[in-house]
Amino acid sequence: MTVLLALGSSVVWGTSDFVAGLLSRRVSPWVVMVWSQLIGLLIMTVAVIVRGAGIAPGAWLGWAAAAAIAGSAGLGCFYSALASGTMGVVAPIASLGVAVPVLLGVIGGDVPSATAWVGMAAAIVGVVLASGPEIHGDAGPRPVLLASAAGVGFGLALYFLHRAARDSLLHALFGMRLTTVVVAVVIVLGWWLVRHPAGSALRPETTPAALLGLGVVGAADLGANALFAAASTTAMVSVASVLGSLYSVVTAGWARLILGERLRPIQLLGVALVVLGVVLIAL
Repeated sequence: MTVLLALGSSVVWGTSDFVAGLLSRRVSPWVVMVWSQLIGLLIMTVAVIVRGAGIAPGAWLGWAAAAAIAGSAGLGCFYSALASGTMGVVAPIASLGVAVPVLLGVIGGDVPSATAWVGMAAAIVGVVLASGPEIHGDAGPRPVLLASAAGVGFGLALYFLHRAARDSLLHALFGMRLTTVVVAVVIVLGWWLVRHPAGSALRPETTPAALLGLGVVGAADLGANALFAAASTTAMVSVASVLGSLYSVVTAGWARLILGERLRPIQLLGVALVVLGVVLIAL
């Protein structure tokens, strides 16, 4: 069950990233992030009210806030790296951030079997290759450093979400979404007001397709977080983190199926290694 939950989070995350990527071609990626997170917060607020859970302070509060801050910082570094570097260099480096929760999980007491270790290694290498790394070319120090920081941020966010969910899954998701919205709104609003006092760009497209897309991204990102949090609290966070970080393979798959993007041989090798890794972990 844990494997299915973690893999499910990858599928949902990868789909969310694909839809967000399509939307980002029409509106600012930051606007997509703000509005999709607002939708996720609305869903979680309704869930808390319906469950009658209330907002009782607990250990989840600090961990959820830390997960949101780490994830937002990672996303900011990732976007900045993409703006100054090549996607084929930035994405593989950022994907290595999965090593962070694996290391923290082992320090915290996780003891994966030898087969699981081999599977995790194969899956991590597969994710890097599936991201389409450039074999040549000078990326420059700035995008490499930013991509590395993004990977650390993403990895810490996974681990912090796991710790928050151990206390309360429902509250962890609510607290993470609330903090993410506050951080994102402050950053985007501040940036936009400096340039355009009217702040009109914060309004998303009003076409039904754009609104539906924002809703899909918000709900899917929330669902992926929930699936990963559930998986990480029922098994070793190191294993769940690796399986939950295979979303780049899913995004590449959607791009191949819907947009007709061709996968390079090195990416196909990466997909094969990911499949091998998943099988070994499941065993």
